[in-house]
Amino acid sequence: MFALMLATGPASAHFQELIPSTPIVTQATGPLIGLNLTFTHPMERGPVMPMGEPVRFGVLGPDGLADLKSLLHPAEPDDRRTYTAEYRVQAPGDYIFFVEPAPYWDAAEGAWIIHYTKLIVDAYGPAQGWGAELGLPVEIAPLTRPYGLWTGNLFRGVVKRGGTPAPFARVEVEWHNDGSMSPPSDPYVTQMVKADANGVFAYAIPRAGWWGFAALLEGDSLPGPSGEPATVELGGLIWVHARDMR
Repeated sequence: MFALMLATGPASAHFQELIPSTPIVTQATGPLIGLNLTFTHPMERGPVMPMGEPVRFGVLGPDGLADLKSLLHPAEPDDRRTYTAEYRVQAPGDYIFFVEPAPYWDAAEGAWIIHYTKLIVDAYGPAQGWGAELGLPVEIAPLTRPYGLWTGNLFRGVVKRGGTPAPFARVEVEWHNDGSMSPPSDPYVTQMVKADANGVFAYAIPRAGWWGFAALLEGDSLPGPSGEPATVELGGLIWVHARDMR
């Protein structure tokens, strides 16, 4: 009976992190943005899963789409590969950074995980372009401006698959834990909401910091390590930042 409880209990949520050194570029921050790419469990502060070389890494900015793969630098904390990059803003506008990671094999779940992840950083305040879509296989299109948020603000988005709203999609939500709190029990680790019939979801942000929203859908099967067909978890992720009003 105990083994059955373990088998059917909640699994730790995987999140592809794409977190910048600053959520908003100003004269005070300077134009250089550091970017950290880590595949992990944000609320639980680990463990870190090793990343393969990303398939794509880029940005959609005021001057259009740019390939940034050449800016990636691997790092290996605890012998688990992550990536970092630095990007210099050239003009005012909104910059949508994105990554398509290499598929990750989750042996415990017997499935591949591919989390298409994006992040919007505003530079110098024009607040233009944050709603642009990248055409990712699974993507969250924000309905709320995804920066300049206070704690308590309601973040809304549309889950899309192939550019079309995905009705009743499951969206997992986690806070990038800075070590200042510990969840009292498992249900507090990963918040869960469901999109409505139009693919729209909402979540009221309760704490300052970085929040990841992961819309999860099933993709076409791929061969597993032994060649057998394996399920694929497709994720469309977006990271947003909120701060306390003081």
